[in-house]
Amino acid sequence: MAVKDAWTHLKEFTAARIALGRVGGSVPTGPLLDFRLSHARARDAVLTPFEPEVLGTELEALGEEVVLLQSGAEDRAIYLRRPDYGRRLDEDSARLLKERENEEADLVLVLSDGLSTSAVMKQAVPLLEILLPMLRRDGWKLAPICVVKHGRVAVQDEIGEILNAKVSLMLLGERPGLGSPDSLGAYFTYEPKVGRSDADRNCVSNIRPEGLPLAAAAVKLCYLLNASRELKLSGVELKDESPLLERGEETSSLGTVGDGG
Repeated sequence: MAVKDAWTHLKEFTAARIALGRVGGSVPTGPLLDFRLSHARARDAVLTPFEPEVLGTELEALGEEVVLLQSGAEDRAIYLRRPDYGRRLDEDSARLLKERENEEADLVLVLSDGLSTSAVMKQAVPLLEILLPMLRRDGWKLAPICVVKHGRVAVQDEIGEILNAKVSLMLLGERPGLGSPDSLGAYFTYEPKVGRSDADRNCVSNIRPEGLPLAAAAVKLCYLLNASRELKLSGVELKDESPLLERGEETSSLGTVGDGG
């Protein structure tokens, strides 16, 4: 017989796995099956094939120019085993960008699958529907949006350098947790160029309806990008001095990390 946990009444306040109860020395069947389902969803988030063409079509429907690119990782298996391949463009993609007549831009947006394909496919375009008007309102001159297959965080530095962008902002799927297989991460770098370190970047993470809502994430990103442009820096020297989020929007984080490698 399952023994009820004394913390059961606290479960309504968190999605964390607490107060599971027990049967002898094991957890009950229900929580065990729920754990296995979450694990399967996390694996699916990593292994589901990325469809950059679909994402590109959705972005073009917003009136945006889109460039489809490929990292140095030829397939998902190589991408997972060799993070360094995902940090650079392949030769054809680098040549494609260099052959463009690029005018200096304030900001280049880069989208990639990262470690959760479902995150970028579900959250990226709805987030940009909110963020893009805010950026244009504040006078940002945008480069074409780059969609990179099998990209890691650092690939934004190479793209920003080639396109002469003052700032690069990358949206990609974060490493999925058991309860959060669809979290989107947003990383930005001032004066992007090959060789930048994670200390030069900022990150707004856990962007999803159950974490940091999209509207709140757009406000946070717009504030930080404007601060980065004004102060001409990013990374550990850029502090988040924006007003506190309203209750219910607090599950965000700002840091200087590179979870997507």
